[in-house]
Amino acid sequence: TDNEHKMTVAGRGELHLSVLFEALRREGYEFCVSKPQVIVKEIDGAKCEPIDRVRVEVPEDYSGNVIEQLSSRKGEMQSLNTNEQGITSIEFLIPTRGLMGYRGEFLTTTRGLGILTSVFEIYAPWKGEIPSRKRGVLISMCPGKTNGYACFNLEDRGELFTKPGEDVYEGMIVGEHNRENDLLVNITKAKQLTNVRASGSDENIQLSPPKVLNLEQAIGYINNDEWLEITPGAIRLRKTHLTENDRNRAKRNL
Repeated sequence: TDNEHKMTVAGRGELHLSVLFEALRREGYEFCVSKPQVIVKEIDGAKCEPIDRVRVEVPEDYSGNVIEQLSSRKGEMQSLNTNEQGITSIEFLIPTRGLMGYRGEFLTTTRGLGILTSVFEIYAPWKGEIPSRKRGVLISMCPGKTNGYACFNLEDRGELFTKPGEDVYEGMIVGEHNRENDLLVNITKAKQLTNVRASGSDENIQLSPPKVLNLEQAIGYINNDEWLEITPGAIRLRKTHLTENDRNRAKRNL
């Protein structure tokens, strides 16, 4: 790129990129990764994008949900067959960008019983906008260490990516919101101490295990306004613009 501190890396899907990033990470490199973009070509004056042929095998009970999900990602069904064992085989032609981040959703939908394979098919005219992630994220509003009391109070707002005692910074993504919008949270807030104690009022806090994303899942998870921060010691999600003022300014300039 024009910036000496930035480079463009081309690869074949999230898995291919995650293998490269893991190798760099183990060699001691620290870097940030943006949301992957497909390589677009201009063919006969038209903007074209790569199309994959996807083959899916799922129990018949889950086939309806899978068809609905792939269709919403601009997939076009080519064939549908169900065998005597109740396994449905489906074939789709779908934009490569429509598969980004989908494999985790597919495994959840089919409860780990589905098989999905894809292979590049052809370049075809741009299919239009594809819906992004359905849920927003929980964004830390200040630096510090996560606190068990704050984590407990945030569990009603969404699923956390961190556990008590971890270092966080302003603009870091600490969880997934239950709703579509992003939410600023103070995950470092400690319980206010008083001189009054009552029997049974200070019970131990029981927290749900945090959601841990591996490199491949994290690459497919982030949106256009987010980065994946990779270091030898940690994998973190963050907003491209760390402060709320910078994020609002960037939205106005779009």
